[in-house]
Amino acid sequence: MKRRTLIKGMAVTLPSLWLSRALGNNFIEAPFSGEAIAKGPFLPSWESLQHYKTPEWFRDAKFGMWAHWGPQCQPEAGDWYARNMYEEGSGQYKVHLQKYGHPSIFGFKDVINEWKAANWDPEELVSLYKKAGAKYFMALANHHDNFDLYDSKYQQHWNATKIGPKKDLIGGWAKAARNNGLPFGVSVHASHAWRWYEVAQRADKTGQYAGIPYDGKLTSADGKGKWWNGLNPQELYAQDHPLSENSWDNNFDVGQWDWGNGVCPPGKAYIEKFYNRTIDLINKYNPELVYFDDDQLPLWPVSDVGLRIAAHLYNKSIKEHGALRAVLNGKKLNEDQRKAMVWDIERGQASEIKPLPWQTDTCIGGWHYDRGIYERNGYKTAKTVIHSLVDIVSKNGNLMLNIPVRGDGTIDEKERKVVEQIGAWMNVNSESIYGTRPWKIFGEGPAQEKKLAEQGFNEGNGKPFTHEDIRFNVKGEVLYATAMGWPEDGKIVIKSLAKNSPHFPKEIQKVEWLPTKQSLVFERTEKGLVVLLPGKTSDELSYANVIKVLS
Repeated sequence: MKRRTLIKGMAVTLPSLWLSRALGNNFIEAPFSGEAIAKGPFLPSWESLQHYKTPEWFRDAKFGMWAHWGPQCQPEAGDWYARNMYEEGSGQYKVHLQKYGHPSIFGFKDVINEWKAANWDPEELVSLYKKAGAKYFMALANHHDNFDLYDSKYQQHWNATKIGPKKDLIGGWAKAARNNGLPFGVSVHASHAWRWYEVAQRADKTGQYAGIPYDGKLTSADGKGKWWNGLNPQELYAQDHPLSENSWDNNFDVGQWDWGNGVCPPGKAYIEKFYNRTIDLINKYNPELVYFDDDQLPLWPVSDVGLRIAAHLYNKSIKEHGALRAVLNGKKLNEDQRKAMVWDIERGQASEIKPLPWQTDTCIGGWHYDRGIYERNGYKTAKTVIHSLVDIVSKNGNLMLNIPVRGDGTIDEKERKVVEQIGAWMNVNSESIYGTRPWKIFGEGPAQEKKLAEQGFNEGNGKPFTHEDIRFNVKGEVLYATAMGWPEDGKIVIKSLAKNSPHFPKEIQKVEWLPTKQSLVFERTEKGLVVLLPGKTSDELSYANVIKVLS
């Protein structure tokens, strides 16, 4: 049977894999070989998944931390290293030549082998993040480099228990998260390896290695006498296929990211292996959150494997918890798709209150560790992170923050300071974050005058926050108002709370300074609620100034 569904205004025909017979009490048997889908109320279709409701624990949590850590952190040369090292003349290609040699001789498979994660202490890091205020923790399970960071049943050889660290990294992160009482999540990025790694099929065009192929087409037959003897590099690189159109263009085609614009179609074996790897990951480590680095779902719309995985995750969660606790993130979702999962805005924020919960994922530096950012003091400040968090929460969102981890498994001292400064602010102000909900309006002030594009990468595009920018949220009958700076005269003026305000018609009985719970002097005029702040104690606690309004 075939079924037609709509995405981005386009009709797509998919096999009705969800029209399958029940097997016992627990699973649906799909007409393909591999892992079964847990039985339950959710079927692998957008229509069925739209019955999803975001669990309250996630809505209450507001702030999570992420370890976007894998073998691409080993060279300490930034994000997308495993791709860019194969682009002749690029910065990471030059780093690779100097550090390891030519990619025809020493490819990314060999970088993985060098990676040992010798100083990794997941308990210490997750404990640090919990002290900073994180209410959930996520770890990278695989990236576009296609290397599984766990005991992978379907990526049997190219995983972290067999090569490199020879440790179950996801198992270690999961244990640390649960020891700290934090819901655990995994991020899955490997659906893109098929197209992303095509650069490994290239050769230099100039110089002494001109015409000598990189290692992307090697097979197990080429491993004799090598450290990888008996292993097949194609299980990692997945490059036994023709190049996509315009593959030699180093600017990755966004349309090909979504499996269009002349991309070489991914093979059935590749698709089903991705499905099985991901179901195996979910079954082994029981994550409460799964983040897909995909627009919509993995391999959509050329395959429905993402729909199958989503149905499995939701049904499994209901079966094990008696209620749906699972959260699934996807990017660039239309309005209907946002009902089926939690919309994620990468390195960006919404412009207004959204009716459904959503999430920003961002990083204080590069996604993979970059020594250059450390050396030029390029990390986001704690102030920037806190402003982002307050703004996001006012609009019904969560913030998931990555702290880049070095290849050896540690974070550097500058990163640690940022984390500790975030923790200092959260320690006295988190009441205005956790468990809150949006108010009638999200805020006021000049920074909101510029509407942002909302499908990602809009960080820094708005006006800088000042003390005139106020953000609101509520918990029960309590209204929290946060000024994004310290006024020179010590007075905050909140125009939205002026006398006779339609937003707040009730009398204001009391205004408190949240960090100390002390009562503040205030006056309500036609121009606004004027609040006199107490004496400034420290800069880091004055990044965002929270007052509690009681009626």
